[in-house]
Amino acid sequence: MSSESGLAVVFGAGGGIGRALLARLQVDGRAVAGFSRSSAPPIDLLDEASLAAAAQQAASLGPLRLVIDATGFLHDAGQRPEKSWRELDADKLARAFALNAIGPALLMKHVLPRLPREGRAIFATLSARVGSIGDNRLGGWYGYRASKAALNQLMRTAAVELKRSHPQAICVALHPGTVETGLSSPFARAGLSVQTPDQAAARILAVLEGLDPVDSGGFFDQHGVPIPW
Repeated sequence: MSSESGLAVVFGAGGGIGRALLARLQVDGRAVAGFSRSSAPPIDLLDEASLAAAAQQAASLGPLRLVIDATGFLHDAGQRPEKSWRELDADKLARAFALNAIGPALLMKHVLPRLPREGRAIFATLSARVGSIGDNRLGGWYGYRASKAALNQLMRTAAVELKRSHPQAICVALHPGTVETGLSSPFARAGLSVQTPDQAAARILAVLEGLDPVDSGGFFDQHGVPIPW
């Protein structure tokens, strides 16, 4: 990317997209840092102190010119996307919100104040098209949809505040598309365009390269096209 020299940071660097982003940035010759559950220090979206420690360490390495939150939760052995309201469960909904909205919001809390006040700086969080209320025509996936919609609102609100002190900074949500990762591969439908993590990373970085401060607070797909709220 052509932004001023500084550090590029990926949170969620242990996931498929996060690893690909880190690799692409390294190939581009950027100074990079990646944080995951196995990094030093490790991060845990359910532990604010770990996010604060990682943000502090990243800032100590250089100006934070690009920060990407590539975290996200859809399913695991104990939790699957709901197909009906009959499957709604309070604890599982709370977990989806904790991982997809509250954790990233706390990451913004500790990262955004550390962005340079002058010059181009970007914070991007990976959201999902299914978090769009206006685009919801299929239903289902209650917890994932709602938690990503909450993430979008949290990002938008943070972008408004960020603009007051960092007028050249950009804060956005991105839909990476369907990617061959453990998160989405079990739900890829026949005929659906599926990208490799490297393809997704390349598109994400290209979209970020094309953004301007006027785009801050926006929600974009992997081609840079705005997604309805």
